[in-house]
Amino acid sequence: MTADIEGLAWPLSQLSEVIEVLARASGLPARAAELPAPPAGLDQSDVRAQEEWVELAASAFGLEAEHVDAPYAEVEELLRGAGPAIVFLPGAPPRLLALVGAGRSSVPVIGPDHRALRVEIEALRARLCGSVEAHIAPSVAAMLDRAGVPPSRRERARRAVLRERIGAVPIGGVFVLRRPPSASLLDHARRLGLTRRILTLFAASLAHQALWTAAFWIVGRAALSDHLDPGWITAWSLLLLSMVPLRVSITVAGMLFSIDASAVLKRRLLAGALLVDASSMRRMGAGQLLGRVFDAEALEALAVGGGLSSLAAVVDLATASIILVLSGIGALPVLALLAWVALSAWLLARYHASRRRWTRGRLDMTHELIERLVGHRTRLAQEPASSFHEGEDRALTRYLHGSLELDRAEVWATAFLHRGFLVAGAASLAPALLAGAPPVTVAVALGGVLMAYRGLSAVVGGAVQLSGAAIAWEQIAPLRRAADRGEEARPALLAALRDGSREGAIVDARQVAFQYPGRAREALSDVSLRIHDGDRLLLEGPSGAGKSTFGALLSGLVEPSQGLILVRGLDHRTLGLAGFRRRIASAPQFQENHVLTGTFAFNLLMGREWPPSPADIVEAEAICRDLGLGGLLERMPAGMMQMVGETGWQLSHGEKSRLYIARALLQRADLIVLDESFAALDPETLERSLRCVLARANAVLVIAHP
Repeated sequence: MTADIEGLAWPLSQLSEVIEVLARASGLPARAAELPAPPAGLDQSDVRAQEEWVELAASAFGLEAEHVDAPYAEVEELLRGAGPAIVFLPGAPPRLLALVGAGRSSVPVIGPDHRALRVEIEALRARLCGSVEAHIAPSVAAMLDRAGVPPSRRERARRAVLRERIGAVPIGGVFVLRRPPSASLLDHARRLGLTRRILTLFAASLAHQALWTAAFWIVGRAALSDHLDPGWITAWSLLLLSMVPLRVSITVAGMLFSIDASAVLKRRLLAGALLVDASSMRRMGAGQLLGRVFDAEALEALAVGGGLSSLAAVVDLATASIILVLSGIGALPVLALLAWVALSAWLLARYHASRRRWTRGRLDMTHELIERLVGHRTRLAQEPASSFHEGEDRALTRYLHGSLELDRAEVWATAFLHRGFLVAGAASLAPALLAGAPPVTVAVALGGVLMAYRGLSAVVGGAVQLSGAAIAWEQIAPLRRAADRGEEARPALLAALRDGSREGAIVDARQVAFQYPGRAREALSDVSLRIHDGDRLLLEGPSGAGKSTFGALLSGLVEPSQGLILVRGLDHRTLGLAGFRRRIASAPQFQENHVLTGTFAFNLLMGREWPPSPADIVEAEAICRDLGLGGLLERMPAGMMQMVGETGWQLSHGEKSRLYIARALLQRADLIVLDESFAALDPETLERSLRCVLARANAVLVIAHP
């Protein structure tokens, strides 16, 4: 089977054709693109360059290629569901496999002749993991020989030992191809078949409702005729039994739909969070950001749950209307149902308006309370104790008034609507009953009223959830707009990577100007600067002179209002934010940088592959010791794996500053921008840290006060 794998492999120079073939075979909407040939030195050992090239190449086609690592023990599971995916085969020269689909024991692979053949997953796993297994294969074989394992069980035992010894070793080289997060939600839904699933759920719900109605008709017929035929009992039993698997299938399908729909929403919101404009995010307080996090979490459950509940409600109401029309009871019950649906719409609209006002008040209160909590130390030192809770009391009072208004609207919407219709629907049957309508007619109409009651109950529950989802959708608008923009690779960037991106100046800023939104004066005006490899620059100036703004412009966090910034000869539109971050690493000012709750190693290696390789950990520890953090590592019980942050090991101001410096150095960027990074260090530590930066950085720009 190994020969078959080699025969299906593509050369790296045909990466463009591989992406096109996979997109066409998988139904992905790829646009036309012409890519330059990949760099000649791109091989399996340079994971970062390989990842950057494939991701940018896929982006040029309007797709996303995600590099996926899997532990050795889980490689088979990854290969079963990875397609469509590009797999780099270990060895030189680099060769590719085009996985087009999924499978249990084998997966379809498209070869250079554009034919799809199935390849055994075990053979593909052995090809990917062969180099990792080779290091310990002799010792494992010797151990099995000493243990006397019979030949019939030897392979199984060998696999078990390998999983135990190297099960956690990451295996890379797999790039999953899919739509980018910036694609519309409709495109993602179409790709996952969510529309088809909704129609299937609707049809299954109709079938379930039809069975339930038939069972109800049989029982009613028997009761009204005062005769219970064994045949009808059998039919009734069969209908009930048929409803059980149908209800189970509806529940399972709804759960699977919820999972897939939630995954689409989460990916899109995460993409928006990573692409949101830094300056607009900076203008928000901690409370506003926390409120948006809550809304993003609520959106998933409310939108999906409310949608499914509303779907069931539509089925119930439609069935109830048909029963009332066919019952022959007259037009009054039908008119009562229509009037009650209109009343429900009006009351639910009032509830939605009240909930929107309450949500704004809640977010304002959250913002105010969180900001006060963040600044509690300053308040303790500066504010009179008698006024500590004045602001909180006012905020809670406003929140209480809004909650009372919402509760009143919710009582009318949730308690009155469906229960009120039960009374109104029964009353609408009274004229026909008094007029001597046949009992069968009244009984059927009563069944329609009960079904409408159940449908209205589901309408209310679904509408309440959808109301919350609609408000959450409004609140996370910045994330949605950022995700809509997305980024795409340009052929110029790929050509630059192929030809060598270290030629020319790292940064060429030409007559750059920048003005913050809402401010009359420019923060920067007519600034020009060229930075080359090996440069060591110091940017000094008084507070408010625009030093940090210029550092943010160089890092690609904001775009200039006027002028042009070229990085290795390419502008921001060509490079994109990810391109800037790969070439220019920044350690912002202390108040704009953070230690995240996690391990010390995670905080250091945020800009690298995670989980890290042993070489990454060794490099990170060496940089920390060069920066004078060796004593800290020795004091922490878990060393590099010690939990730090707000709920972990507390770091001093100077230790955090050096952590930020190490984080920037570990990104291996062409230029390191350090904004006030040495301000909290004593002279001896400053000198030591500066020596480390100058020795390890390709080029560095230090921003400091005079």
